[in-house]
Amino acid sequence: MDIRESKIMRHQAFTGLSLAGQKALITGANSGIGKAVAIAMAEAGASVVVNYVNGDDEAHAVADQIVGFGSRAIVCRADVSNECQVADMFEEACTAFGTLDIVVANAGLQRDAPFAEMTLAQWNTVLNVNLTGQFLCARAAVREFLRRGRRTHVSRALGKIICMSSVRSHSVGGSRELRSIQGRRNDADEVDRPGAGTARHPRQRIGSGGDARPDQHSGLVDTGGLRSADAAGAVQAAW
Repeated sequence: MDIRESKIMRHQAFTGLSLAGQKALITGANSGIGKAVAIAMAEAGASVVVNYVNGDDEAHAVADQIVGFGSRAIVCRADVSNECQVADMFEEACTAFGTLDIVVANAGLQRDAPFAEMTLAQWNTVLNVNLTGQFLCARAAVREFLRRGRRTHVSRALGKIICMSSVRSHSVGGSRELRSIQGRRNDADEVDRPGAGTARHPRQRIGSGGDARPDQHSGLVDTGGLRSADAAGAVQAAW
């Protein structure tokens, strides 16, 4: 058991939050944050779709652990930056579980490079997975929520989307980047890793008629990066 899992279990015992009867899909769920969230939601009673793109053994190990909790789990390989694969993933999930109530768009990556040497391909790879991937998953989730309607016996919300990302808080062209071009090594280090940093997960609750409203920020998840907090915050966001 790693530190994320132990934190989840302590938090779950304390809060007693239940996701019983709900179906959750977590992208990038075979390691790191995604694994921690998948385990947390299974501990809270949700059935879980474990998405991954690389790491078959790790993904199946997470699913086996979830089944060991008494929850249902399936493993689904899909590249979230690929529109067709995302559509197939949602179809497979809904065929297995009937529908989805929670979608956690967590999959992300980074491509390390000094800023001046970063290629457009590296830049686009990060954007395609970390940004377009979240869009494709969120759009597919909303379409499924609207298709099946509200399930008041499991949740007052039509559906819940949690978008998690590990990104720097400053944008290209900002003061740190400009200083790095001027040759300040310390500042240059700040832009060496597109896609790296702290994971925040604002949620969207989808209400009747498909209206979405951002809810409160529910905390930080331990990424092993700059900041850390309780991984079970994702369960609170989905509750």
